[in-house]
Amino acid sequence: MAEPPPPPLLLLLLLLVAAPALAEIKTLTIASDPRPMILFEKFGFTVSGHVNITASSVSVASSLPVAPEPSRLGFFLLSDESLLQVLLELQRNPHFCVLDSQYIVPLFTFRDLSPPPRASYAGSYPVSSPNEYSLFFANCAPESRVSMDVRTELYNLDPDSSKDFLSAGQTQLPSLFSLFSLAYLAFVGFWIYTCRRNRRSVHRIHLLMGGLLLMKALNLICAAEDKHYIKVTGTPHGWDVLFYIFQFIRVILLFTVIVLIGTGWSFLKPFLQDREKKVLMIVIPLQVLANLASVVIGETGPFIRDWVTWNQVFLLVDIICCCAIIFPIVWSIRSLRETSKTDGKAARNLAKLQLFRQFYIVVIGYLYFTRIVVFALRTIAAYKYQWVSNAAEETASLAFYAVMFYMFRPAERNEYFALDEEEEKEAEMALREEEFEL
Repeated sequence: MAEPPPPPLLLLLLLLVAAPALAEIKTLTIASDPRPMILFEKFGFTVSGHVNITASSVSVASSLPVAPEPSRLGFFLLSDESLLQVLLELQRNPHFCVLDSQYIVPLFTFRDLSPPPRASYAGSYPVSSPNEYSLFFANCAPESRVSMDVRTELYNLDPDSSKDFLSAGQTQLPSLFSLFSLAYLAFVGFWIYTCRRNRRSVHRIHLLMGGLLLMKALNLICAAEDKHYIKVTGTPHGWDVLFYIFQFIRVILLFTVIVLIGTGWSFLKPFLQDREKKVLMIVIPLQVLANLASVVIGETGPFIRDWVTWNQVFLLVDIICCCAIIFPIVWSIRSLRETSKTDGKAARNLAKLQLFRQFYIVVIGYLYFTRIVVFALRTIAAYKYQWVSNAAEETASLAFYAVMFYMFRPAERNEYFALDEEEEKEAEMALREEEFEL
């Protein structure tokens, strides 16, 4: 039976699968790092792609009496197609140095460094074969630790010779986010008009829903500006800070609104039960943690040692929150079923049951699509079409917002509650048939 790959190989495979296509000009500091491989960035190159790397203040400390061979430490590019071949080489020979592989695109080794005390190197490399590559540093010197400052620039050249620092599959994102931000701004205007037109039916939940729409629009505006400045200059010029602020508020509001609508707060009852308060007390702190993980993932990159852990934290917290927000909707459905047996308002309760059952299905569909389908698209789509997963996610989100806001819009004569005597009898029959079991 073949020997399983050593842990660094498993980590390498996980990083290549999980790492997004990063882009910005980055200045990173590596301090006494013993890892045999460090993934810096993953980027989609066109035929005019370039890699600029500057390594400075380089030092290598070894616990062995013999100094490490400089040619055993260096930078290289690796495509996803060549990953399997490299993994097979390392599996056959665990002591094989990846810098000797024929499947990598070598850039430079520490043999090319200037002599101490500067110990630095700067190089620019054209990418002749367009593809999605990962930029790695390999340390094949046993029992050694590396310290250095690294500056990376990965970009493609546009037809006018200007630099595009966004990956080949993300260069359309500024326009995409701008388009959806305009859609949400129009949505905000329409929601304000609807609330003003039906002032007597407006509840506190409708104001929260309006705030959610505004935060979503501002979040997309900041995302568009962030990607635009990265595309043109390689740095976000502070727009990433605003993006994370509005994203934090938007995500907290989204989960809060779904929970409150699920409980029927404001428009069905003016208070929350203890168990419903506990759901909010669980969801909101977890979303604070999820947003913290999102910032760490987005602003650092796979080169930090705990990057995989932060990804796992984000995924776990997101799953817990998605499960938690379903419970209030289920509780409301069961509560309405019990109430319908005693209060003599079968038609009204049937309408409410239909409303909450539909909302339950909509929420499940939204969570399934944005968590599973979008991830599948991001995984299987060619690197040039990574923007398609973003477009699918934003389209699904806009559709979810539109359906949710339509279902719970303020209306003086809502069709769910405008019922006659004949419908009342039909509703009683429907409720007896137990049609709303989940």
